[in-house]
Amino acid sequence: MTDQIEDLRFETKQMKLPSAPVSERSVVPIVLLLCIPLGVGLALAAMYYSGAFAQLVTSPGAVVSNGLPMVTAVFDGSAAVTVGLLVVSTFVLPGQTKNPKSASFSQWYATRWAGWAALVWLLSAITVLVFTAANTLSVPFTSPTFQSQFLFVVFQLEIGQTWLVTIGCIAVALVILLVTKNVSWLATATVFSIFALLPLALSGHSAGSLQHVNAVNSLAMHLVGVTVWMGGLIAVILLRNKAGKHLATVVSRYSMMAIWAFGFVAFSGVINASLRLTGPLDLFRTTYGQLILIKSIILIGLGVAGYFQRRSVIPGLVRQPTRTRSFVRLAVSEVVFMAVAMGLSVALSKSPPPVPQTTDISQQAALLGWPMPKPITLPRFLFGFHPDWFFIAVSAIMATLYIVGVVKLKRRGDSWSWGRTVPWLVGCFGLFFATSGGPSVYGAVNFSTHMIQHMVLMMYVPPLLVLGAPILLSLRTLPKRRDNSRGAREWILIITHSRYANVITNPIVAAIIFAGSLVAFYYSGWFEASLQTHPGHFIMEVHFLLAGYLFFFVVIGVDPGPKRPPYPFRVILLMATLAFHAFFGLALMTQTTVLASDWWHALGETNTAALLADQHVGGAIAWGAGEFPTVLIALVVVRQWVKSDERIARRYDRRAETDGDAELNAYNEQLQQMAAHERPGRPQG
Repeated sequence: MTDQIEDLRFETKQMKLPSAPVSERSVVPIVLLLCIPLGVGLALAAMYYSGAFAQLVTSPGAVVSNGLPMVTAVFDGSAAVTVGLLVVSTFVLPGQTKNPKSASFSQWYATRWAGWAALVWLLSAITVLVFTAANTLSVPFTSPTFQSQFLFVVFQLEIGQTWLVTIGCIAVALVILLVTKNVSWLATATVFSIFALLPLALSGHSAGSLQHVNAVNSLAMHLVGVTVWMGGLIAVILLRNKAGKHLATVVSRYSMMAIWAFGFVAFSGVINASLRLTGPLDLFRTTYGQLILIKSIILIGLGVAGYFQRRSVIPGLVRQPTRTRSFVRLAVSEVVFMAVAMGLSVALSKSPPPVPQTTDISQQAALLGWPMPKPITLPRFLFGFHPDWFFIAVSAIMATLYIVGVVKLKRRGDSWSWGRTVPWLVGCFGLFFATSGGPSVYGAVNFSTHMIQHMVLMMYVPPLLVLGAPILLSLRTLPKRRDNSRGAREWILIITHSRYANVITNPIVAAIIFAGSLVAFYYSGWFEASLQTHPGHFIMEVHFLLAGYLFFFVVIGVDPGPKRPPYPFRVILLMATLAFHAFFGLALMTQTTVLASDWWHALGETNTAALLADQHVGGAIAWGAGEFPTVLIALVVVRQWVKSDERIARRYDRRAETDGDAELNAYNEQLQQMAAHERPGRPQG
């Protein structure tokens, strides 16, 4: 490892820029470090200003009340630094020339600091968990109640379990950083570090609000966007001298990530504000709204600064790579304002919003997260709408990026079939309909409508998306990098040709995941958890979508990837899956016990006969809805089979025209020689 690092140091020295002035090198780290107490101080001041402490019925003591926002600010800051360094190392920094699979010196340097930041992150997460337990129990650390109930809060309550998942993800990322410098494993650590942020969306106001689905999803988007944005900028500042002659490229790549992060933060911020404010006037007449208004002004200012970076600073770095002062000054100023916004975010998460998060609503509305819909009819099912803004954003982004890719190909003079574009766009609409339309509105109200949502997500949307060939379009439109780093195109190629992809795209494995999910989901606690909890429901939607995509990728996919089975085997696999669907539907139609009965009873549906009848209808839907797409997909397989034979025949014809049918002549000559050797009475040579 030492020799490898020395080689990387030598490689970096060949491209290293002149060091920054001494004053700049000393001032920048100090300013960045001061951002932590700045955020902590603003968080405490904003909490006192908004009356967060006055809302406490019983106080856990000054240490807990004041210490929780302080350690939370440290947690947020270390999370941003860790995630930012890892994201920049994985997607932005130049790679190594001699061994691209191993980290370059700049990547190694980034991950070394990411390891230290992750250690602080882990320790602060454990500390936050302890403070959160005391705050939940509303007792100081010295209380016997805290000592006796701490483990109960950690392992039995959702807030404690949430923090345990976060701590586990941070620990996994830290271990990876300590044991390897393989770029693919560093990307895995990046994924775990981002996953560590997601459970936190379940805490605070988001989990208790009426619109908890959108509240949780938008907060998760907000956390990821802010962390990547702020942490990535800190990483670029810290690594500016290690990037060498690639600094302009590094800043430009980060700038593109920052645009996406800005969009996520702005979009999720609007959703969060709309759920917690009664109207625009709350921005001026309530302290909670005033804090949001200040954050919004900072966000707009940061957007303007980012625009200036792209239009002025980055071109200046391209012209004069050694002139980094303007970039550093602007970037450090942005980090300071981001620290202010992060401190305000901590205060907002602990402060009472104008819209009460525990309102006098019906039990059904509290369970569903929105008012109980009217009894289902066909028009209400077709035109019912309750927005899931996360999946609306995903559907819109998927459709938009695909259209942009197609337009780019057209402008370049390349062709792209409408037979791929139309299925993709229809699949995006199907995803929107399944997650925000009638299937979503009534999916938790009736078993039969839940089964429709399941079938749309697993049997209808995935084959349409697969026929769109998104991987092939991405590879044809995304730019190829020349500095051995890994951008979107490189990561797509690595993932689609990885050993993991080889395993999960094995037809038997894909079929087991696809068909076995039905049994695992409905005949375990997962089904009821998907009705009762947001994480269970979200995992259900994502799993069914990905399981369907994986299966149909193997059966009818045209994208590059692991070798697919022969066409006859694909037809057999498809028919076997159809048979399994039929047996599964039949099992539901004949079942005499109600699945997830506690959920239906909590909604007020206590008629067992009616519940069983609806469940039997759901079984019939699983049987019938699975047959129609399977028949169509079988026709697609047959069509691909015929076209494959035609392509092979045309290839042989072209070869015959160029070489005078040499292959056929050689084969005939071989047959003649064999016949001559076997002719009776002929001497044997």
